Amino acid sequence: MLDPQFRVVSFSFPRQRRLLSAGDFRHVFDQACYKAYCPGLLLLAAPSQTEETRLGFVIGKKHVRLAVNRNRIKRVVRDSFRHHQHDLPPLDIIVLAVKGAANIDTQQLHGQLDKAWRQLCRKAQTKSHQDGQAPKTRNRAAKHQA
Repeated sequence: MLDPQFRVVSFSFPRQRRLLSAGDFRHVFDQACYKAYCPGLLLLAAPSQTEETRLGFVIGKKHVRLAVNRNRIKRVVRDSFRHHQHDLPPLDIIVLAVKGAANIDTQQLHGQLDKAWRQLCRKAQTKSHQDGQAPKTRNRAAKHQA
């Protein structure tokens, strides 16, 4: 029997974890407090309007010409986000493709995203300490049940 203090963490990417409406995207673009850059991608983040960390994409044809590459980038970012979502504070995050995004292979992209998630988390915690608030990090074991 499982100990009740250990809860199963869900690594899904449900609808409430996504930025869906134009208003959600506008909020992040207008109030982006945090930025993280990795070659080919720029991550913009703003404090979440909900208690969830949410993710949205802006992967345009201008920077990633082929649909297969745009879909690969989104798939890799989603996968990386699923594994880091419980470590991030409540942020609304937009992933923007910039010049050179199509040239990054999948392994490099995973490694760069790991660094970018840590960078966003660190910046959000630093900002909350400066504002006199307690940091809002999440504990993997104490969050969502499957």
